[in-house]
Amino acid sequence: MLTILGFVMIATFLVLIMTKKMSPIAALVLIPALFCVAVGQGAQLGDYVIDGVGNLAPTAAMLMFAIIYFGVMIDVGLFDPIVRGILRFCKADPLRIVVGTAVLAAIVSLDGDGSTTFMITVSAMYPLYKRLKMSLVVMTGVAATANGVMNTLPWGGPTARAATALELDASEIFVPMIPALAVGLLAVFLLAYVLGRRERGRLGLLTLDEELVREAEPETVAVGAVGTGGEDRLRKGPAASDPDSSGTAAGPDSSGAASGSDSSGTASGFTDADPDEDEGDDEEEFKGLDPNRSTLRPKLYWFNAGLTVALLAAMIMELLPIPVLFLLGAALALTVNFPRMPDQRARIAAHADNVLNVSGMVFAAAVFTGVLTGTGMVEHMADWVVSAVPDAMGPHMAIVTGLLSLPLTYFMSNDGFYFGVVPVLAEAGAAHGVSPLEIARASLAGQALHMSSPLVPAVYVLVGMAKVEFGDHTRFTVKWAVLTSLVVLGAGILFGTI
Repeated sequence: MLTILGFVMIATFLVLIMTKKMSPIAALVLIPALFCVAVGQGAQLGDYVIDGVGNLAPTAAMLMFAIIYFGVMIDVGLFDPIVRGILRFCKADPLRIVVGTAVLAAIVSLDGDGSTTFMITVSAMYPLYKRLKMSLVVMTGVAATANGVMNTLPWGGPTARAATALELDASEIFVPMIPALAVGLLAVFLLAYVLGRRERGRLGLLTLDEELVREAEPETVAVGAVGTGGEDRLRKGPAASDPDSSGTAAGPDSSGAASGSDSSGTASGFTDADPDEDEGDDEEEFKGLDPNRSTLRPKLYWFNAGLTVALLAAMIMELLPIPVLFLLGAALALTVNFPRMPDQRARIAAHADNVLNVSGMVFAAAVFTGVLTGTGMVEHMADWVVSAVPDAMGPHMAIVTGLLSLPLTYFMSNDGFYFGVVPVLAEAGAAHGVSPLEIARASLAGQALHMSSPLVPAVYVLVGMAKVEFGDHTRFTVKWAVLTSLVVLGAGILFGTI
């Protein structure tokens, strides 16, 4: 009974948020509460929620101070060169912008923290997507999938969990999987290319001509659109843009643009011109970061860069718990860059909206995970899935593990999967001569999908900062993430590591 109710609860939650019948926060709280009562454990709801909140409180604290820290770094101009570099590569071409999103997310993912990756990626790319009216769910989908593949790094979490659960060496799990993971990352870049071509086809080929920037009149923006006829032309502000460039095309890939169309993002130094105003001839404005904002601290650039590198290095080396590192980093960044108390309060207030949204979502997710775990639903669901595997599949238990990692890491936390399910699968595989190393490697296949799970706090940072509805992100991303995970699994089989 608990098995059925667990699956029904998850399905109900996903349907409600994807159809936008409930907000994610409300669904994360009310749906598990109702199901907790339905299984006759309503009296224990308080204990389950407190346990869930206690488990996720460090994550919520980390996200709160990480948002403040990286928000301050955006304000003071640390990431301005990244935005300029991305724009030079992208040249306002939707295809290059989507590919650039994948590359940037993959590079930043080397720090092993999804929240950090999403904050930096969205901060750099959001202004470009907004100004060119590109689909924001394309940005969130590509970033999440790229980060999911890179999340398998030994310091990213899943590999370490698998090694701990099966008492193996993390390097023995990860190193042989590098070719398969590289193929998975190439699949993400190919996906970005395909989605970028789709965006280019929807919007037209956009270019930024530096010579025209210098020669243009003040009210004329030097953005040319190359349509199907191949002729270049200047636009005089958004009002003169082509119908094809409106970003309102029907389909799942345009819903994110609509959902984020009313947000300016000025709290982080972004500029987003009013539709009725001229865009101006300043190339920096096109990049989305105001080059003259009062919060810039060019004299402290190398201090801020060094502080960020030191913070990420300390995270990788695990010198202190990550929440403590970000708490210290945020306090130091605020104190050095904004010595005056009113300025510090202003910076905190500027990012309070993101902090509240993300931390609220994390604590709401604590109700969901607390009920799933406390009622025993997760345990019963895992036991049912394992028992449903036919005995004839025993010799192929590694492949079974890889396939099961897709739904199970989406519907469960990594802790629940790696510490609760993987040991059972490894034991079943050992009875048929399957090495625990193969089981551990196969268990990494589903991480591309896992990073869009509603149980992953970092995904709320991604959709929150990108101003995208979680349901829109889920509906668009899941199919591509599943495909990427299957590519990783297939490559692992092909290379003989699984």
